[in-house]
Amino acid sequence: MAATRNRAIPALAVALALQAGVAGVATAQAAPAVASAPAAAPTAAIRITEGQVGEVGPGRPIVYPAVTSCLTVTVRLVDGGKVGAHASLFQVPGEYRSDRILAAVQQRIGTRAVRAVEVRGAVGAWHPSYFTRAIESYPEGAQVPVPTAPDPDGLARAVADGLGQLRGKVTVQDLPDGDQTVE
Repeated sequence: MAATRNRAIPALAVALALQAGVAGVATAQAAPAVASAPAAAPTAAIRITEGQVGEVGPGRPIVYPAVTSCLTVTVRLVDGGKVGAHASLFQVPGEYRSDRILAAVQQRIGTRAVRAVEVRGAVGAWHPSYFTRAIESYPEGAQVPVPTAPDPDGLARAVADGLGQLRGKVTVQDLPDGDQTVE
């Protein structure tokens, strides 16, 4: 009896671990991905790809790869940490849409104090309203607003409003076509 129990316990542990893993996958797929970094590398950068939100502690950089038609939003916290988002013009399957990404950033910030917010990327490709209504949310045949000129002030207002921050904390820089690293 004891020998059977001793063989059954490891098998049960494996089965429970596999079941938890399957449940964890289902949970992870239910919400957009959130970028994170390995705990063992305190100075390593994290990569935040299109539609993702992530966070790093003080002294750690964020890398936003392949910023072409996207905007990045980096929130610099008073404690030195950073919360970042890689907003895409069109939703990447399984990730945040442009009209939901600021709410995800705000949730990540919580009640922590914000020092500054930096918006960088393809400023001329973005209409400020894309942060409140994503391009893909318009019904077929509806008129989607298209920027006629870069509107950095409008983007700064939209981001400030979406994050509940003062407009003066938000800067906007046209910096498309490439990887961005924020130290």
